[in-house]
Amino acid sequence: MDKVERLISIIMILLKKEVVSTKEFSQLFHVSKRTILRDMETLSLSNIPIYSVIGVKGGYGIMDEYKVDKRLLSSSDLQNILTALGGLEQILLTEEVERTIKKIEAMVSPLSLNRSIQLSFYNWEGRSELLETLKTCQESILKKRLLSFDYTDKDGAVTNRRIEPYELHFNESSWYLKGFCLHRQGYRTFKLSRIDRITMDERVFLPRDDWSEQGQDGRYLPPFVTIKAAIAPGIKDQIIERYGRKSIEEHSSGFLWATMYVPQTRMGFQFLAGFGTQLKVIEPQTYVEDFRNYLNQMMENYS
Repeated sequence: MDKVERLISIIMILLKKEVVSTKEFSQLFHVSKRTILRDMETLSLSNIPIYSVIGVKGGYGIMDEYKVDKRLLSSSDLQNILTALGGLEQILLTEEVERTIKKIEAMVSPLSLNRSIQLSFYNWEGRSELLETLKTCQESILKKRLLSFDYTDKDGAVTNRRIEPYELHFNESSWYLKGFCLHRQGYRTFKLSRIDRITMDERVFLPRDDWSEQGQDGRYLPPFVTIKAAIAPGIKDQIIERYGRKSIEEHSSGFLWATMYVPQTRMGFQFLAGFGTQLKVIEPQTYVEDFRNYLNQMMENYS
């Protein structure tokens, strides 16, 4: 059972029972108590009115005022979930998500199923190629089995890694694997597209006690720097989508000025270079120099 299905099952169980203990959920879904605690945090962050009861007969429950006709989710709620899962299905391309969608669709009256939002992602061929790596990672996390693979870093250096896998994370347009690297003796984040010849080990590992603290940041982010750039009106909408309307101010030169924060890495240079002649970095001067050097290196490839 995947996480989405487990979360929905938890909600349905709590709608029928007053209080259910962490131990009961753990035994029912064959997962650790720590996993159940994370599930409850996820539900709370999603505005599901979960509350905890302390004591021998303690556990978790859902606030009574939400138990109307024994159903927490309205038809509109279910349609919103279907919209979100529809986007997830395009990214994951897994049968599990498709089965979950079919189950939720069965809960909604066919006459009321009128989605007003559609999500679309480019169906890049590389995404389907990553599916096998994604499945191997997911299986090893669930079975608590070690993973071995070759990893190519941003400079092209290849190293063999053996890790304890803990979490898959999708950020922007890329998948990442978080785990404890036995080679480096520390927690590391690996980009799936840089992983090659991955195999799941027969050996089982015991999850580390400090992983829950490591997982709190929830996402992989490089260091950022704030810059000011002159932009052409033609790319104003793209800047607004990423940074908001407050990031843009009018300027007498005919260009607009935009305040942006970008990765302080080559990834930031690649992002800015994608705007071509419609963007010019103004400050800070140190970043202007670094960006100019990057562009000069690009030009040398065509000299």
